[in-house]
Amino acid sequence: MFETIFWGACLRIIQSTLQASPFIFTGLCVVGLLHRMMGQKHTRWLFGSNSVASLFQSWVIGMLLPGCSLGVIPICKQLRKSGIAIGTIFAFALSSPLFDPLSMLYGLTLSKPITIVAFAFCSLLVVTISGTIFDRLFPNTEVQLEEPPETPHGIKRLLAVLVVMARESVSGTAGLILIGLCGTGLLSMLLPAGILQRTMGHENPYSPLLMTAIAIPAYATPMTAMGQLGSMFQHGNSIGAAFILLIFGAGMNLGLIAWMVLNYGWKKSSIWMSLMLFVVVGLSYGIERPLYPKEIEPADHTHAFDSYCCPFQRDFIPSGGYPAEIWRRVRLETQTHEIAGAIFVGGLMGLGLLFKCLDRRWVIESWLNRSLQGSVHLSRRAWDIVVPGPVLAGVGLLSIVAFSIVGCFAYYPAPGETLDELNLAQTEALTAAMTGQREHALHWIPICEGWNRRLQVGTYLRRGRLSEYHRMKARVLGDKLEELEHMIENDDSPDEIRKHIANTSRAYGRLSRAYREEL
Repeated sequence: MFETIFWGACLRIIQSTLQASPFIFTGLCVVGLLHRMMGQKHTRWLFGSNSVASLFQSWVIGMLLPGCSLGVIPICKQLRKSGIAIGTIFAFALSSPLFDPLSMLYGLTLSKPITIVAFAFCSLLVVTISGTIFDRLFPNTEVQLEEPPETPHGIKRLLAVLVVMARESVSGTAGLILIGLCGTGLLSMLLPAGILQRTMGHENPYSPLLMTAIAIPAYATPMTAMGQLGSMFQHGNSIGAAFILLIFGAGMNLGLIAWMVLNYGWKKSSIWMSLMLFVVVGLSYGIERPLYPKEIEPADHTHAFDSYCCPFQRDFIPSGGYPAEIWRRVRLETQTHEIAGAIFVGGLMGLGLLFKCLDRRWVIESWLNRSLQGSVHLSRRAWDIVVPGPVLAGVGLLSIVAFSIVGCFAYYPAPGETLDELNLAQTEALTAAMTGQREHALHWIPICEGWNRRLQVGTYLRRGRLSEYHRMKARVLGDKLEELEHMIENDDSPDEIRKHIANTSRAYGRLSRAYREEL
């Protein structure tokens, strides 16, 4: 029993760490650009401070930059150092993890587009109402800190950005991120496997409140939250609970709350959280009926929230032991961009630790900030142009946004390529189910569901629309895959499973023909 809970929490923390690593690296990049390129003055100009307009500015910037609730922690620290008011910082901290180009496109294919647009508008209402009231209650929350010395132009200025990133990765930020990650482990320890499968019903008036209690300590990337929203829409779950999952599940974590308390005290943090709870829960009940899809027949259960529960069944002991099972799942489930993010963040942390060791004898910032005047004279060519730091920072921030948009086309391939990948995945899943390889089938079925969703987004991205006919074919295959998953979990008879495998294969064939006809 204890082993199941302990190793389950370890797996959830490892999974969350890998999922968060690309966004943490992006957050560190933004911190380096704001600190060494923008400076405090231009950062305040970009985000604004202590006004309704600044709340909107922060919301827009947060929507454009790819991020997660852990990746915004170092950015929030930098905004505070730049003298920006609490309300504006919180507005950015909440909006940045909710949407980015990848998740927004994904969300537009999950249900009626008006639902996702309404969720985005409601998130603006949340930050505007909460931020305005909070700034009225506490009008003077800007912190005035001394501007760091300017780094000379050239390669030193670029190196200074890297130094800031490295030092931030091993600062108190790492501890706050760890607190946020521990929230997923805590939920895993409190929630047995599958306990949330029959919750969050549309007719249950307590669904938004239950989701609030789960979502605040949880951690979810924007893509993960969107996938869970899609499952909730598909199964006819509570729309209000889905909205709270997006706002608190993707936009909040225990590390961010800890940062608020450490920097602003219990009183201000409690008031901010109370305002957030009042506005978000109120909106969730207000949008429940108007946005609920009437054409969806509610399902009696869903797997959308399994990632918040213990990943192992009670008293379940894998054949190779828990460490081997964790390694198997991590190796099979981790995506390429998560591996790259973990490598980059790990490299920055190693560099940051090296700088800490060198500080006793040689501080690298002293060398970086040393003026070139009085040293060896360097001839300046006619085409050597000194580019202002804010311009470079602006180019860097726009490059991050552009890279995320380009990444949409890589993450959501063309329909033909996606169908080929889906065919391979469903062959693995159906073959494993046919031959009784339970664990292998349960591994590949979610991969099939993922490619099925990416097929819809890739089509929408390239054609600007997704017909109801194509949406319906994808929904039928998704239902068949989910039903097969339930049959395997419930140990249904082999004859019933084989019969359903044939139906699932035919559903894929109809889906493939429907999408390939338009290629």
